[in-house]
Amino acid sequence: MVVSSTPAKNVIVLMTDGTGATHTALTRWYKGTLLPQDALIVGGVRTYGADSIITDSAPAASSFATGHKTDDKFISVLPARTIIPGIPPISDDLIYKPVASVLEGAKLKGKSAGIVATSNIQHASPAAYSAHCPDRSNYEEIAKQQVHLNIDVVLGCGKQYLIPKEQGGTRFDNENMIDLLKAKGYGFVENRTDMLNYKGHKMWGIFANDAMDYDMDRKYLHPEQPSLAEMTKKAIDVLSQNPKGFFLFVEASKVDWASHSNDPVGVISDSLAYADAIQVALDFAKHDGNTLILCFADHSNGGMSIGSKKSNKTYSSTPLEQLLDPLKKASMTGEGVEIMLDGNLSETNIRSIVNQYYGVDDLTAAEIEAIQKAKKGTLNAVLGPIISNRSIIGWTTNGHTGEDVFLYAYGPNKPSGLIENKNLAYICANTLGYDLDQADSNLFSEASSTFKTIGATVSIDKTDPANMMLVIEKGSKRAEMSFSKNLIKINGKTYEMTGITVYAPKTEKVYIPKQAVELAKAAGL
Repeated sequence: MVVSSTPAKNVIVLMTDGTGATHTALTRWYKGTLLPQDALIVGGVRTYGADSIITDSAPAASSFATGHKTDDKFISVLPARTIIPGIPPISDDLIYKPVASVLEGAKLKGKSAGIVATSNIQHASPAAYSAHCPDRSNYEEIAKQQVHLNIDVVLGCGKQYLIPKEQGGTRFDNENMIDLLKAKGYGFVENRTDMLNYKGHKMWGIFANDAMDYDMDRKYLHPEQPSLAEMTKKAIDVLSQNPKGFFLFVEASKVDWASHSNDPVGVISDSLAYADAIQVALDFAKHDGNTLILCFADHSNGGMSIGSKKSNKTYSSTPLEQLLDPLKKASMTGEGVEIMLDGNLSETNIRSIVNQYYGVDDLTAAEIEAIQKAKKGTLNAVLGPIISNRSIIGWTTNGHTGEDVFLYAYGPNKPSGLIENKNLAYICANTLGYDLDQADSNLFSEASSTFKTIGATVSIDKTDPANMMLVIEKGSKRAEMSFSKNLIKINGKTYEMTGITVYAPKTEKVYIPKQAVELAKAAGL
């Protein structure tokens, strides 16, 4: 694509996970007023991936982060197969190749960059902008890449994936990423107050060991966690210190999780939080005058409807109260109610807690039994249908669905019409004033052929499976590049690069920034 002739200084992408038109309509009815994004609607987004017409979050986010459709579970690497009509087949030499994200391109341009999420920060959507991996669940490797990418602002959660197992985390490589961040000069904060008071120019804020609470549950469970709107504002405040501008990605992560559980209260909770974050971004963009805002969902989830079998014969005379009255009684989501039950599943305690926090005071014997039999961590999938049945909310699935989603935009170069999700990446890059394909060429060059141009050979050192590295040799001289890091060690001296080294285990190929060869040549390799 051609670079825009009128680039803007900043781009803010606000995405809500697993959100369809019904989710938005329900939230609007619940709030009682228009949502901030309603005035910004410009079109729709097609959501399918390379291997399915119903996408998962990983290939969806990879598409609008990199400009390339990909496969299920892949994080910003090219697909192994393409089966959907209209997507060209992938050549054998390109499968599993990492591809540059909008965020990485912005960093190359000299702009600041940030990611914000209410899921663990290593989760699929934020990971697609900040890592490259064929397995979205490899949170430890994703975390390492994120830390070495030198992102200016990261706000969310997932502390356990940053620290070694012996220190209470999940890492097997014995590296403490939090210590590394502090050594790199980052401010590292773990609560709302410290985040709001932070005055520096680069920061990580990690507010939970895994995921953050639903917004509706925070005041009961962890009031020290910031809201999505507060994180968005702080990220903008820090990033906007860069006179060259910034790119920011914000995700309302748990609308998707509520939809998987068919919990409309969770949907409303975090859809309202998403709307508040959009308002923060919109306030900044209107004052700044040089910021593009894009708002959309990665896909829909749950097959949610306003109208169910219960309203088959009465839909033409449905009052608003029939939809909202049961939902307005809830002050916590199903996930929050499970925590408040605290393992006490006596009938008396269930009736008391569910009535107090979920607003259901007429549980049947069968519903009580279903609550008692629910596995730990799944009670919202029991409570969600219970409250949906008392309203007129229908669900067709506990999985994702494949319809188009709304697109909202504000500011310079705002798009319109029905857009392929992958084209959103090019819209962002073009608006920021750089060529995304050129950024990819600079960041991810195949190591063997690239180092061959200076007469060097490469091999992979797998001595420590948790810390594998690329070895480059030319005569008696040697260089090393650890996977998922932005470092190259040449003749005993370590240099920092503007990109990371990525290993593709399925093909045994290694991809490096072209800068690595320049550094090697300058060091006499």
